[in-house]
Amino acid sequence: MIGFVPTMGALHEGHLSLLHTCKASCDIAVVSIFVNPTQFNDPKDLEKYPRTIEKDMTMLIGAGCDVLFYPDAAEIYPPGEITRIYDLQNLENLFEGTYRPGHFQGVCQVVDRLFPLFSHNRCFLGKKTTSNVW
Repeated sequence: MIGFVPTMGALHEGHLSLLHTCKASCDIAVVSIFVNPTQFNDPKDLEKYPRTIEKDMTMLIGAGCDVLFYPDAAEIYPPGEITRIYDLQNLENLFEGTYRPGHFQGVCQVVDRLFPLFSHNRCFLGKKTTSNVW
């Protein structure tokens, strides 16, 4: 059984907790680190997002990650490929969507592109709260 933990990097204990849960119930744990540009409506926010790949890799190795997938934007969003738009209704305006228009469209777009890349049986996602809004 393969488990998948998608992240945007800048890993912390919450991410490692997801990895530990994944490892406990799956034979192989895959973690992705991809800072998804479509989740940011302000290019300055995307630019400021922390990228700590060396530290992240050290943490993942220590926590027993089996596979790290670390693509670049062109690999996830190939030039010329049509980007799907999702009917999210009021979700567009809640939580991060209130402060970052298009955020949830970006989340759906990246999940729609990441999931088919792995024959995973389970996906492990963190809980988001309003305190995570920035």
